Amino acid sequence: MLKLERVGAAYGASPILNEIRLEVRSGEAMALLGRNGVGKTTLLRTIAGLHRTTEGKINFDGEDVTALSAFQRARRGIALVPQGRGIFPHLTVEENLTLGLSSLTGRDTPIRTIQPFVYEMFPVLVKYRARKGGALSGGEQQQLAIGRALVAQPKLLLLDEPTEGIQPSIVQEIGNALTRIRRELKIAVILVEQFLKFAWSITDNYSVMQRGRIVRSGDTKTESPEAVTHLLNI
Repeated sequence: MLKLERVGAAYGASPILNEIRLEVRSGEAMALLGRNGVGKTTLLRTIAGLHRTTEGKINFDGEDVTALSAFQRARRGIALVPQGRGIFPHLTVEENLTLGLSSLTGRDTPIRTIQPFVYEMFPVLVKYRARKGGALSGGEQQQLAIGRALVAQPKLLLLDEPTEGIQPSIVQEIGNALTRIRRELKIAVILVEQFLKFAWSITDNYSVMQRGRIVRSGDTKTESPEAVTHLLNI
């Protein structure tokens, strides 16, 4: 599904990512861990095509996508839900969701409408379909952001801090939805997350980043969160 081979990235002359090796299979979920500033968000943006690589190769679904633009990668099935959600506050919920359909342009899919499972995963989006995105709570906006990504029928979902600033009940709803997304839709997930209990509840494995490198990887089903906390400085 996704394979990174010695990927590097920089901001100007300053290296941010160094020789990243990563592999995620279809339907698999990985937690990407590390303290602030180690390169986790940059890695997601690099996978999504929003930040250029300086070295290495990104393979997705059997294709070298290293040189492709963000929109070209989105068409191939890579969807990013950024930190801060990135919704359009002056558009309605339904209008925000409809924007996700743009990624289907040029793709071999007969379905180009908002699929019922998006509303099924997040019923609040039905309730507030005509409400402006900016009028939603933080947790509702996060559900909208994930729903908009799902409208694009992705094969890989990149999530940057989806539980940040969200009340526990909605965190649970998001966790349940992500579990269903993986198991029923076979969508792979890479999750950047500081809330380790949440990360462990929905992922198969983890990778820890320090100073732009992956320093440890393991299995969330056999290792406890406590095994990595000394590496996270959180």
